[in-house]
Amino acid sequence: THWPLGICFHLPLGFCHKFRGFILLLTFLVYTCYHMSRKPISVVKSRLHQNCSDLIRPINDTHTINDTTWCSWAPFDKSNYKELLGAVDNAFLVAYAIGMFISGIFGERLPIRYYLSAGMLLSGLFTAFFGMGYFWNIHMLWYFVLIQICNGLVQTTGWPSVVTCVGNWFGKGRRGLIMGIWNSHTSVGNIMGSLIAGVWVNEQWGLSFIVPGVITAAVGVFTFLFLIEYPEDVDCTPPQHHVSVSPPSPTLPSCFMQRGWSQREMGKLGEGAGAPQLPHRPNVRPGVAASHQWACRGQPGVIEFSLCLLFAKLVSYTFLYWLPLYIFNVAHFDAKEAGNLSTLFDVGGIIGGILAGLISDYTSGRATTCCIMLIVAAPMMFLYNYIGQRGMTSSIVMLIICGALVNGPYALITTAVSADLGTHQSLKGNAKALSTVSAIIDGTGSIGAALGPLLAGLISPTGWNNVFYMLISADILACLFLCRLVYKEI
Repeated sequence: THWPLGICFHLPLGFCHKFRGFILLLTFLVYTCYHMSRKPISVVKSRLHQNCSDLIRPINDTHTINDTTWCSWAPFDKSNYKELLGAVDNAFLVAYAIGMFISGIFGERLPIRYYLSAGMLLSGLFTAFFGMGYFWNIHMLWYFVLIQICNGLVQTTGWPSVVTCVGNWFGKGRRGLIMGIWNSHTSVGNIMGSLIAGVWVNEQWGLSFIVPGVITAAVGVFTFLFLIEYPEDVDCTPPQHHVSVSPPSPTLPSCFMQRGWSQREMGKLGEGAGAPQLPHRPNVRPGVAASHQWACRGQPGVIEFSLCLLFAKLVSYTFLYWLPLYIFNVAHFDAKEAGNLSTLFDVGGIIGGILAGLISDYTSGRATTCCIMLIVAAPMMFLYNYIGQRGMTSSIVMLIICGALVNGPYALITTAVSADLGTHQSLKGNAKALSTVSAIIDGTGSIGAALGPLLAGLISPTGWNNVFYMLISADILACLFLCRLVYKEI
């Protein structure tokens, strides 16, 4: 901003509130698109391999008469289709987990607007390429695996960027509630991805990927044009996280104090001198880029929350990628109905994320809130597996409850907890750390996200009960890693 003749003024407070609301809405939309582009594969799975006995064989079909998988999509038409689908899931998730640790480093050094916009454009492109496999009649496993690896890498640009941007604009005050509401983008994106994929899954399933890819790329362009990284870029006062600020001298206007102007420089103005050059973003102390080793050692709770998220995300992503197929196989709905019903798990996730943020703000106990929800989630998942498919009403109720309890801790750790640790008082205003800390926590959690669907693909042939036992065990382990922090909070 240029300040001719040393004139000092502020935007009205209402404008800054509007800017904060706009940033919250824009970053919400951005990460909604990221999750929307991840969801279609879980819906399309039941179309890639299905029971062909109830379908009418086309006249020009070249399969043998005894072939019962003529309607499936090669190479997923074989008996080992669950392992192959698990490999496709794992290609994305392993690439995402590895890339997340690297992404935090780039996120510290590159402008968020460029980094995020480029990631969205590439993510939209690779998502669309996966769907083009249908129209190009591609039946090679390596193609789908390669596309998922590329998509997993570019999607790591999203989380550190949006968390850092929101952290730049919002202070600690009601962070849990605000970010709990904001983090519903994960569930909203999953719901939108399921509904969009469901429109074309029984017809041309390639469009189930192409349409979300185009939307994601379009939002990437919008982000490039309108994202504001720092409050100071539009002359708004940055939030105070932990650093105390001395009150300005009564002889010096507060707006000059905020820009780092001294009494001596103000005196020069009175002598007719020109205005001193304004330092760029003086209230933000970027410091040096934070190393992973420093962030883990210096920040209390980073390791515990990271390991907790590893197992919590293992459970959440197993539901994300395998729930529609579980409903399809156990409750015997068709692919579209199973995809639509699975969205209730994400509806519960919205409720759980908001409740977790609200309760943790009220009690000032992030770890305790996560631990209690994880403890209750274990028996709820057991009940869902045994009574959740006995009727539509029980299925709806149990899906919402399980979604709230499973996604509540996951949402709280990846948002409010990451922002708390990234703006901890020990950092003394080092804004660079927020991207690194959020990348460390979410990157560790992404290892669990990669393991969950892979284990589900390997275990599900032995029975779905064993898959749920695995999920319950992971849930208990997530809770155990928080014991020390819960003890300190109590």
